[in-house]
Amino acid sequence: MRISYNKLQKLMIDNQMKRADLMRAAEITTYAATKINKNEPISLDILMRICKVFHCDIGDICEVILDE
Repeated sequence: MRISYNKLQKLMIDNQMKRADLMRAAEITTYAATKINKNEPISLDILMRICKVFHCDIGDICEVILDE
């Protein structure tokens, strides 16, 4: 099982938002932003802050991909 933040990347592109803009708006660290870029798990708190920035649900920024 793994996580994918491709939906977040698309949201950022659609909103013309760069990584630094997201970090500032959601008040996340460089460490957390790097984990997102590597599709590694981050805390629920960080996910909720990102959702607040985009006024969306967690399912709109990430998805769990089940291994076969």
